Amino acid sequence: MSTNLFDLTGKTALITGAVHGLGMAMAKGLANAGATIVVNDLSQAAIDNALKEYKADGIDAHGYVFNVTDEAQVIAGIKQIEEEVAPIDILINNAGIIKRIPMIDMSVEDFSAVINVDLISPFIVSKAVVKGMIERGGGKIINICSMMSELGRDSVSAYAAAKGGLKMLTKNMATEWAKFNIQTNGIGPGYFATSQTAPIRVDGHPFNDFIISRTPAARWGDPEDLQGAAVFLSSKASNFVNGHVVYVDGGILATIGKPSNED
Repeated sequence: MSTNLFDLTGKTALITGAVHGLGMAMAKGLANAGATIVVNDLSQAAIDNALKEYKADGIDAHGYVFNVTDEAQVIAGIKQIEEEVAPIDILINNAGIIKRIPMIDMSVEDFSAVINVDLISPFIVSKAVVKGMIERGGGKIINICSMMSELGRDSVSAYAAAKGGLKMLTKNMATEWAKFNIQTNGIGPGYFATSQTAPIRVDGHPFNDFIISRTPAARWGDPEDLQGAAVFLSSKASNFVNGHVVYVDGGILATIGKPSNED
């Protein structure tokens, strides 16, 4: 199989919220495959810091400030990107938030905030980008889902509702836009070693021990583990793959787990 299938040279990718963590890891993967990278955030300071990190890795990324939950800002931002950088060939809807609050204590405002960012914003941004993709004859959309697209967990009701909805929105985008040579798929990350999880990734911490024992690969994911799936779903290698969620989780969703006393 030719590696040209995965070559993204000449392609421009917008990765929302990719100023740190998993979004940045995926963006770097696409850049290493040849794509021009555009990221967005609510904060110019966050974008400036991210662009310095991209630059340190030899990536000349572009950054734009706009709120992915505000349709007018999104439309203006997409227009500016396509005028100043290039038409968007690849969209990764990565921006997201989580509020860990028991459902009985969660306000409607907090629930709605999570739904707006994690579910409604992919609809808004995709709708703004897809019109150009249709005109140009194709494109790639990747929605960042979650294991919570499949499973519930204490205190993340809004997040699980949003990510479950995003899985189905992904399928519907594929249903409506496949005829325009647009492939829409999702990536569902498992538990990854990031700065946010550092405090609980220590030997003896109950959650660390739980994740290690619950994951068949017996480790946390490295952010770079997401890059292969992101490149695949962004490239012509996935031209007949539509409406799927690729779970990059070390096998968690494949198993019921093992007893804690089992080797």
